Amino acid sequence: MFEPLRKRIEEEGKCLGGGILKVDPFINHQVDPELMDACGKAFAELFASTRPTKILTAEISGIAPALMAARYLGVPVVYARKHKPITMPDTVYLTVAPSHTKGHMVELIVSPEYLGAGERVLIIDDFLASGATIAGLVRLTQTAGAQIVGIGALIEKTFEEGREVLSYLNVPIKSLVGIASLEGGKIVFDEE
Repeated sequence: MFEPLRKRIEEEGKCLGGGILKVDPFINHQVDPELMDACGKAFAELFASTRPTKILTAEISGIAPALMAARYLGVPVVYARKHKPITMPDTVYLTVAPSHTKGHMVELIVSPEYLGAGERVLIIDDFLASGATIAGLVRLTQTAGAQIVGIGALIEKTFEEGREVLSYLNVPIKSLVGIASLEGGKIVFDEE
């Protein structure tokens, strides 16, 4: 359990019902750079032995922790876009994944210019819940012919069992804080 992040969740996190944990004051809308820097350093320590060559995340809330982890690992970050800009080539890697907070399917798009065969990819995101978004990032990585070497999440909602969905990958899956329950508007941390 990464105590600085746990403390912020205790102080400022809010249960919105339906399994939604609002962490907008420091991760998802307003970002605390010092906290993200500390989280990035923690990720780098957890995943240094996997020797990633790239970090992949999803737009937009995964960018801050991914960027900070990349800083300490000395590798670039690629983020899957949700809308294809005109600057992207015509041929892209594309998949869809359900968005828990948006309530609908979203596209995840990566340019082949920045994710290719032979890369060692570490996936970092803000949440690991059902595993659906990270599974989308896994599909993009596999389509590119790259190897997944690890998965990291700032916050894991262990009650949604996303870790089990991703276990077939046989790579390290690490979260900085685990949430065992959000029942009744109360945040219960997973102490494992």
